Amino acid sequence: MSVVATPTTAPATNGHTSGSASSALKATKTPKQSFNNPFDYYNTSSLFSPEDRLIRETVRSFVDEEVLPIIEEHYHAGTFPMHLAKRMAELGLFGITLPHEYGCAGASYTAYGLAMMELERGDSGLRSFASVQSSLVMYPIYTYGSEEQRAYWLPKLASGEIIGCFGLTEPDYGSNPGGMITTAKKTSNGFVLNGAKMWITNGNIADVAVVWAKLDGVVRGFLVEKGTPGFTAPEMKGKHSLRASATGELVFQDCEIPESNLLPHVEGLKGPLSCLTQARYGIAWGAIGAAMACYESALKYAKTRIQFGKPIASFQLVQEKLVWMLNEITKAQLLALRCGQLKDAGEATPQHVSMAKRNNVWMALEVARLARDIHGANGILGEYPIMRHMANLESVKTYEGTHDIHTLILGADITGIPAFE
Repeated sequence: MSVVATPTTAPATNGHTSGSASSALKATKTPKQSFNNPFDYYNTSSLFSPEDRLIRETVRSFVDEEVLPIIEEHYHAGTFPMHLAKRMAELGLFGITLPHEYGCAGASYTAYGLAMMELERGDSGLRSFASVQSSLVMYPIYTYGSEEQRAYWLPKLASGEIIGCFGLTEPDYGSNPGGMITTAKKTSNGFVLNGAKMWITNGNIADVAVVWAKLDGVVRGFLVEKGTPGFTAPEMKGKHSLRASATGELVFQDCEIPESNLLPHVEGLKGPLSCLTQARYGIAWGAIGAAMACYESALKYAKTRIQFGKPIASFQLVQEKLVWMLNEITKAQLLALRCGQLKDAGEATPQHVSMAKRNNVWMALEVARLARDIHGANGILGEYPIMRHMANLESVKTYEGTHDIHTLILGADITGIPAFE
């Protein structure tokens, strides 16, 4: 199955094609099942375009057939399934909203969200990989890069020929990125970077890093290629969360890069924060996928687990938990859908995205915890996806803005009084 096809004419370069996204879709086989099921209780599927539904079902089949059979093994081993990166590229999942001329799908933001939902139904690490490649690497190159940078990097990133990462967070500066101490100094040959970044998804496997550093006190974006002298990216080990995700540090010691590797069209925190807004939007959808996986497992288990001579699904307390889970998943679906509609219309604000990310990740964690409760002791076994999703979601709640930071973003918006300091 493929989500990408090459157009016969050059499209507009505003992030979407000038025609229907259907020209970007090509399925090599019919998805093995329809998505119409009890986990879409309000039938939100009917609100999606045919192209959006095709993308969702294509990714759903990919997750069912190629991710779920192997993800627990990789999670226990602490390894990212690299062979799936190429498959995601073949499906057109990298830079999915960017134009065809760069090898991308030109699809809607709703389609992007649905793809992230299905990937995280498989595992948060898989969605994180695609989210970083698309929202944190391809998006800034497309939005803030030169045409030469776009033409060179975007097709390679879209095809999975190269992998990217995003270097913003530092050991002492997470929620306060403006305090970063990584610096860039101008030289006769380009720039010299010094500093370190931490908790970088794809960091130790990336071929290129989008790095944010202060140049004369102003935050600027730079492209740093793997193998550049003075640049190392050691793997971070010992994680109890996101174990099927590659996480690294980025270390720069007199790392010299050419002047052509500066992103020329942005200055200040606007650059990295706008990228984070893109990624947070994908997370708002992705968390729903994790919640759906936990709910589906809990519902099946409750119907088949016999206690006191009947399935535990017949007990009022278990039914109350299942109803709460589905109720919150349904609200999250509607919140994400509306956010996607606003983004497609060019009307979404960072605060809209903050509300969706904040609510939906919190919801998913609560669903995972209730699902573990319904599974009893069996809930901790790898036979079920519960503990893997729960552990992953603890990281998802923290990265791309913690729950509390998104609370303060919304608080400042509705009161007009920033409380960050």
